[in-house]
Amino acid sequence: MHLVCEPDNEITLKLPHITLAGRLWGSPDKPLLLALHGWLDNANSFEPLSHYLADYQILAIDWPGHGGSQHRPGAYPLHWVDYLYDLDALLGVLETQPVAMIGHSLGGIIASAYAAAFPDNVARLVLIEALSPLYESETKSKTRLQNSFIGHRRFLATQDKPVNIYRDIAIAANARHKLTALDLQWCELLTQRNMQNLDSGVCWRSDPRLKLDSPLRLTFSQVDALMQAHTVNTLLISGSGGFPQLREAIPMAHRWFERLQTVELDGDHHLHMGNAAQVSEAIRDFLTA
Repeated sequence: MHLVCEPDNEITLKLPHITLAGRLWGSPDKPLLLALHGWLDNANSFEPLSHYLADYQILAIDWPGHGGSQHRPGAYPLHWVDYLYDLDALLGVLETQPVAMIGHSLGGIIASAYAAAFPDNVARLVLIEALSPLYESETKSKTRLQNSFIGHRRFLATQDKPVNIYRDIAIAANARHKLTALDLQWCELLTQRNMQNLDSGVCWRSDPRLKLDSPLRLTFSQVDALMQAHTVNTLLISGSGGFPQLREAIPMAHRWFERLQTVELDGDHHLHMGNAAQVSEAIRDFLTA
């Protein structure tokens, strides 16, 4: 696939099973970095980094159901494993393999799991506030499945109801700011891509199924078996104000990854936006070492 930019750095990527939207920064003669965003975010989350990584071409996709990408067909519950297939299909159609994958949060989880299973397909890996697939005790499996189906039935019953329309994007951005404490400027950047314009205002275009509970989560023993002997050269970037569970898991990460560097930088869970300068410096140092 030859990467052709549309206006405003937009790009469309036709995979065998779905069409993805994304953004592309940098000239085609630069090494390609593939950037994978987090849950309920979109490709815009990597725009701040693009200003500091001018030596690379950055391809940031919208996962299915996010941003401008297609929603998964049907109305069935979603599962994180689906993203692994999306990633594999994307790598299959790219003419140039990326020199590294950069994954934030959910994007990092997907990239890390994919690299564990298919290390020959990943040159280097940068994880931002992410480590491995989520896991929980097998004793919670029945309750999780029940709750997931209850939520999904409720979703199906409300599918035909009119969408909530906002007067303008600022209202939605402020709502996310109050809910997550993410800086307002970054809420605005993310929100504008996850919404669509209507004659009467704006509404969300994200797939509502993204907010439903997954019907199944792996156990620790499954994740442990997957992540053992992780051979891809990896940089793990955590934020000083990010998820404390990630920092607590770093000793486990060193047991899993054969080649792992870790760095903690100032910032919260979205430090690649709020502290893009230091994050990009860490990425450059890692890729050129």
